[in-house]
Order: sequence, then C-alpha cells, then structure tokens
Amino acid sequence: MSVLQTLQERSNNTCELCTSNEELKQYTIPPSLNENVDNDVLVCKTCLGQINGDQDMDPNHWRCLNDSMWNEHVAVQIMAWRMLQRLRNEGWPKDLLDMMYLDDEALALARATGEDKDESEKIIHRDINGVILENGDSVVLVKDLKVKGSSMVAKQGTAVRNIRLDYENDKYIEGKVGAQQIVIITEYVKKI
Repeated sequence: MSVLQTLQERSNNTCELCTSNEELKQYTIPPSLNENVDNDVLVCKTCLGQINGDQDMDPNHWRCLNDSMWNEHVAVQIMAWRMLQRLRNEGWPKDLLDMMYLDDEALALARATGEDKDESEKIIHRDINGVILENGDSVVLVKDLKVKGSSMVAKQGTAVRNIRLDYENDKYIEGKVGAQQIVIITEYVKKI
C-alpha cells in the first residue's frame, strides 16, 4: 500500500487537521525529505495553502486544531503545534499550546522549522543574489560543485527542485541532484 493510501485510510479520507474532505493532498512535514507515514499528513487545499504561505492565514479556520492536536499520530501533532505557534499572537492558540504535550523527540522535530521563534530570531536562507529561500523552492547551481564523498560533480546550471532548509545554519540547504541527496551552500545557488 502506498503512503497516500495509508494516509487516506488512517484519516478516513479527511484532512487530518481540519477534517475537510475537499482536494486532499499528501504533505511531508519539513525538514523531512522522505515520504513515509511517520513524516506525512493528509491535508486539504485550504490547509496546504496556508501552511505553505500561498494563502493568508485565517485564524478562524485553524480553530480545528483544538481537536487535531490530540491526534494519535505524531506528524499530525507536530503540524498542529507548528500552526498554533504561527497563530500564537491571536490569544487562543497560547491556551492550546499550554495544554499540548509532545515528547522530547517530537518537540525537537516540531521546533526544527523555527515556528516558535520571533521573526528577529529566525534563520533566513538567502541565495547568491540575496533572495530569500523557502522550503520547496527551486534553485539553479551557479558553479560546478564537487560532491563530498563521491566522484560526482554537480554542474553549473543544474536545477535543484524542492529544496529543504537547514534550520540550524543559514548557509546550507538540501536537495536532490540526479538521484543523490546533497547539501549545498546557499552562496552557490540562485532561486528560479
């Protein structure tokens, strides 16, 4: 059974955050790169748009987190925690965050994206031109790069799609070049 089918089965074909059954998509929670049941959630188009920042945050939509934060699946709990952190200035999310419990490992993963930090504290990744990079962006290499630990050379002009940010260091991103997952220094990429 595929990851998507497993997610559909465990959620009864509804969004694991808001319980909508409209336009459901599989979402891999950053900084995870591997699609698997432990790292993925099934979300609706509305939730996904707000998670990715494609749509403005609607605090009333996220009142559903009052229920989904108690979900038995850690990936759902992590996404609920992250969205509550984004909304913490609204007031009511702080109460839910005070009630919520994540074990140390889940909390470390939840904090990996810096949702709990103020804007001034967040690590910002920038390309060679100073353009801000986000998870899922596509970049192009601006010079040939030797890949450590292999004989591979990533050629200038190679497109790297669906990058992941290193939330501990603003100089590093991860992405796939060919079939190999590599770490890339941000000063050698340009956002497409």
